[in-house]
Amino acid sequence: MRLPFSMKQEIVSMSAGKWALVTGASSGIGKEFARLHAARGGHLVIVARREDALLALKDELAADGQRIEVIVQDLAQPGAAASVFSATEAAGIQIDYLINNAGFGGHGKFVERDTAADSRMIQVNITALTELMHAYLPGMVARNSGRILNVSSTASMMPGPLQAVYYATKAYVTSMSQAVAEELADTNVTVSALCPGFVDTGFIEAGDLQGVAALKDPKAAKSPVGVAECGYEGMLRGELITFNDSQLKFMLNWVTPLLPRKQLLKMSKGLMEK
Repeated sequence: MRLPFSMKQEIVSMSAGKWALVTGASSGIGKEFARLHAARGGHLVIVARREDALLALKDELAADGQRIEVIVQDLAQPGAAASVFSATEAAGIQIDYLINNAGFGGHGKFVERDTAADSRMIQVNITALTELMHAYLPGMVARNSGRILNVSSTASMMPGPLQAVYYATKAYVTSMSQAVAEELADTNVTVSALCPGFVDTGFIEAGDLQGVAALKDPKAAKSPVGVAECGYEGMLRGELITFNDSQLKFMLNWVTPLLPRKQLLKMSKGLMEK
């Protein structure tokens, strides 16, 4: 969705001087979120596992005069979210926008997948995200100001045979985001979920998704730049759920809910088959 110029100007002014914390900021959508926020005059805390990539991004963004703080942290490790929060508290940084972008998937039949890999996926996609919200929300509510953006997926709208755990984690993210948003309805704090389809990032390779039927169309994977812009603007508007693809939005909201459950499951499985 493209915004009128006047509304875009208002969004730019909303971000100036604000601190945003972006997880998974070393590549893909997370890196684009960081670039967007810095371009709008905001300061950043960027979090990821790869220190070299974070430092390179810091050098790029700090050239515009913004403050950029780097936190090297693997959110798959228990206690990682608490460590991130402790680091920002120790630095005296007040987080205005929390962008929970870190996440990963994995392909294959559930019974054949590595249990440890699925546990790490749950830790990153669900546990760390939830703990970061628990850490930063009280301050936002006390100030009566703040934005949270949780990067979910169109996968959250249906069960996902051959990606059973990933789809389930994203269903949690979309559901929880909406529920907490309603709990905060009498405040100026909002929670939004971004639900993109496939994005042209390292996610596809990391999740062993090369060659799945859903990606046979070379145009199926969208640019991370456009996806990040869509999600960032949706967050600032306080949208409950933001889709970057209008066709997918229509399909998921108006077509798939009407399909018989077994037919939907077969269709979902077919999209993930190689």
